[in-house]
Amino acid sequence: QVQLVESGGGLVQPGGSLRLSCAAPGTIFSISPVGWYRQAPGKERELVATITRGASTNYGESVKGRFTISRDNAKNTVYLQMNSLKPEDTAVYYCNVDETWSSRGRNYWGQGTQVTVSS
Repeated sequence: QVQLVESGGGLVQPGGSLRLSCAAPGTIFSISPVGWYRQAPGKERELVATITRGASTNYGESVKGRFTISRDNAKNTVYLQMNSLKPEDTAVYYCNVDETWSSRGRNYWGQGTQVTVSS
């Protein structure tokens, strides 16, 4: 059974930084698109960032220039470096491994990690 394991969330002051990690053992990680999404209370889940197997990236408008997504295929791990954090970045962050392109046809999600930006 595939289980994505996220870490790195927490409480940070406005303007601070956090780095999220997501390990994805058991997935065909190295050739799949992976990404981060977030969901704030009372809101729908939204795109934060994605990265393709070829390392092309895509960011949500609200995080462009502040967040950076990266991947380490040798470790089956995706990272999200978050700088200049704002209170509106407060949400539960979920990592995703998209295998819907493959014969496995699955979309895997992490359990979520809370990020709170507050003074």
